Amino acid sequence: MTNEQLLAEIREANLTYLMLAQTLIRQDKAEAVFRLGLNEESCDLLGSLSSAQVLKLASRNTLLASFRADDEMVWSLLTNHSSNKIANAATNTLHANILMASRVSEVL
Repeated sequence: MTNEQLLAEIREANLTYLMLAQTLIRQDKAEAVFRLGLNEESCDLLGSLSSAQVLKLASRNTLLASFRADDEMVWSLLTNHSSNKIANAATNTLHANILMASRVSEVL
């Protein structure tokens, strides 16, 4: 993959993320805050952007979205590779969701 292809992929991911974020925010802001891991002010700002503003923002060469699963414990739980080897994938997923949801309260 060339550098230009990589940048095009980042821009496409940005546009997709921003469009999804706006849809979620406009449908249910409280749920969007939770699912996107953003604070209410950021959601208000994203929800109010015009199409031209979204396109301009998406054209950046930096990825706008970030992983909420940003530590080894959450990744291990999501991939069922935890050191304690809990056999139940649903329990691991629930635990990971609780950990990620707790980080939303840190943003708020």
